[in-house]
Amino acid sequence: MAKPETVICIYRVAKGNEAAFTKLLERHWPTLRELGLATETRPTHYRGAEQDDGRPLFFEIFEWSSADGSKLAHEHPDVMEIWERMDKLTEPRGDRPNMEFPHVRELELLGQT
Repeated sequence: MAKPETVICIYRVAKGNEAAFTKLLERHWPTLRELGLATETRPTHYRGAEQDDGRPLFFEIFEWSSADGSKLAHEHPDVMEIWERMDKLTEPRGDRPNMEFPHVRELELLGQT
């Protein structure tokens, strides 16, 4: 069985696009899950703001079903439709891209696993 891969999605949403972006986020993980690309573990979502100017930041943390989940998602039109719309609602800031997707692993700290 493939090992899940955790990703933290960082979205730099352009001011005024927050509601439209939220609607896309509501569809994102369910679409990935229906296609078998994400695990059954429900994602977590956060909203924040840039420290310097308050522009909106959105975060989504979920698990790909396998390390090649992202690659497979790029091949599916249902996912690409969502991602293309997300791209249009976000903006690069400074030297940072409009969206980032670091893959991470959990650390075992304070007796947690």
